[in-house]
Amino acid sequence: MDAHKEAAGPAARYWRLLRPPPHDQGRRMTIAEFDGLPIAWTPPPGAFAASPAGRFAARHGLADARALADRAAADPAWYWAAGAEDVGIPWMRRFDRVVDLSRGVEHPEFFVGGLLNWADFAVDRWVREGRGDARAVEWEGDDRSTRTLTYAELKKDVDAAAGALRARGVGAGDVVALLLPMVPEAIATVLAVAKIGAIAMPLFSGYGAGAVRARLVDAGATALVTCDAFPRRGRPVELKRVADEAVRDLPALRTVLVVRRLGTEVPMTPGRDAWWHEECATARPVEQAEPVPAGAPCLLLYTSGSTGRPKGCVHTHAGLPLKIALEARHALGVDETSAMLWLTDMGWVMGSFVIAAALGNGGTAVFFEGVPDWPAPDRLWAVAERSRTTVLGVSPTVVRALMAHGSSWPDRHDLPDLRAIGSTGEPWNVEPWLWCARHVGKGRVPIVNISGGTEVGGSLLCGSIYQPVKPAAFTGPTLGVRTDVVDEQGRPVRGEIGELVVRSVWPGMTRGFWGDDERYLDAYWRRFPGVWHHSDLAYVDADGFWYLLGRSDDTIKVAGKRLGPAEVESLLVADERVVEAAAIGVPDPVKGEALVCFVVLHPGVDAAAAADGLRTAVREAFGKALAPSAVHPVPALPKTRNGKILRRVARASYLGSPPGDLSALEDAAVLEDWPRTGGSGSGKPRSRQRDARAGLPRVS
Repeated sequence: MDAHKEAAGPAARYWRLLRPPPHDQGRRMTIAEFDGLPIAWTPPPGAFAASPAGRFAARHGLADARALADRAAADPAWYWAAGAEDVGIPWMRRFDRVVDLSRGVEHPEFFVGGLLNWADFAVDRWVREGRGDARAVEWEGDDRSTRTLTYAELKKDVDAAAGALRARGVGAGDVVALLLPMVPEAIATVLAVAKIGAIAMPLFSGYGAGAVRARLVDAGATALVTCDAFPRRGRPVELKRVADEAVRDLPALRTVLVVRRLGTEVPMTPGRDAWWHEECATARPVEQAEPVPAGAPCLLLYTSGSTGRPKGCVHTHAGLPLKIALEARHALGVDETSAMLWLTDMGWVMGSFVIAAALGNGGTAVFFEGVPDWPAPDRLWAVAERSRTTVLGVSPTVVRALMAHGSSWPDRHDLPDLRAIGSTGEPWNVEPWLWCARHVGKGRVPIVNISGGTEVGGSLLCGSIYQPVKPAAFTGPTLGVRTDVVDEQGRPVRGEIGELVVRSVWPGMTRGFWGDDERYLDAYWRRFPGVWHHSDLAYVDADGFWYLLGRSDDTIKVAGKRLGPAEVESLLVADERVVEAAAIGVPDPVKGEALVCFVVLHPGVDAAAAADGLRTAVREAFGKALAPSAVHPVPALPKTRNGKILRRVARASYLGSPPGDLSALEDAAVLEDWPRTGGSGSGKPRSRQRDARAGLPRVS
């Protein structure tokens, strides 16, 4: 019998949300109704005490999760120092001070005087402690080929790669770029670079040559690690060709190491290019990690460009690796028994997240090459099952796309090892969240929402495996981070939409933008002096649950009324005719701004009728004053390659303005027939109406 059919009380209401009565079809909960959302998942008795966070709290005399959160918020420096001990940072020299703010809150220094190395923290110490035979990496390729590496084997690969890089002249402070798919060599490269004190710069494997070159030039990279080619949907992607075009006439870039992934014949430039495996086999291994200051850079992560020109975020050895390992341990329950699979690319922050979270806690990093719906729509669930994944990370975009294939695909996989579903990247809609909770989590596994960003080096808001969960919500601020919601004057607000800010510093925060400190200060510190302004819209409900509603720079103000795009988009995608939606504000001589919506419809839907009906639905939900001036059916939305909707691009293209940086845009052809100001709001899509199931974000 289906256990969900026996649910009673709040749980029954939770499951009924999946199948609303006929008259409610297409209706979506709005901000005003968040307070009425039921608890969707409740932890079993003793969950906190049995979790890594609970054991940590007990050691420090803290009785429960609330006591832990309060202590961490009241004294973040205590939490970071105690947390570093909890994850077992192997200091080569212990720090003198937890944090130094002498340069201001904008430029904190953490663990002053301490020496360590990320590679030693992530790999070497486990071998020293006798866990060399434990599973460190589990990999499945696009072609179903697999590899498993123990910690001893991973250390051997890291040591060899570090020796190869050092033999090619790479040293402390040099930037080494990675243009690699999700293969084990990517993990070895990142940690090898860190091991010799250099800086790893992972790049998205789907970038074109222009985007790669721009980042190589901006960072002053001296070396690049790429591969000959890799498979995607069974077809080769010629990555070396992209690399060759990107590095042409770049004298500062002296080395290109090529991983042999498919065995494809590729041109090799004498003196510059060399095969990865040959260099690793002949170089002298670097067995001991270089002791570096806690504040030494180890990662340079470029943002996807969803907020304009890409920014190079600088992360340190005792920053992002520690922050992520700690929050994964205390929120997701990651420990030495865990296996983490996150659907991502090495070029996005979540690629580094998996390495830091899994290996930093002695668990297993599961790397997935390919896409989640090929060769069948259950590929992601099947890989999770085969790899014995305990923490599975997805984005709402991926879940929405896989929903289109039906629930029978996840239903055939029990996922017995799964303990938590992690989610990041964008705000949820309630329906996909519920679908994922029921058909992937089987009603027993919590969805742990986390939100931060490339600049954050971890999360600002999160849920946990030991606290009740509401659909699409966060339990609250991440431990040790003083997050708040404020109005336009910077005053705290509850019960209304406000700006997400942080009133403290944390180890994972970027130490600035590479070569552009003024832009860093403008982006985060000058809106509310002394307070980190994250440019997200947030809401805290009556029960203390937090929600994100999209970027505040996407906020729509119609006749003085603030409207988050996610509110409108949530209502639109609840309609059975709609696959995806984007909402923007455009100049209006009377209202200041007018609401304009773009919708991707299922094949066969009458576009004109749908546009008229959706406009009516928004008007009825939000009032006449907030009715859209137009609803435009479109074949696809402009998105980054990891699935984020680029509303600024949609808006600029609609207004005929320059769209800015498009290097992260998945498909530039989307903009060719994009509606323009004054166009019909109820016409048919102008080209290429495509099946939503073909619209999955690129993840490899």
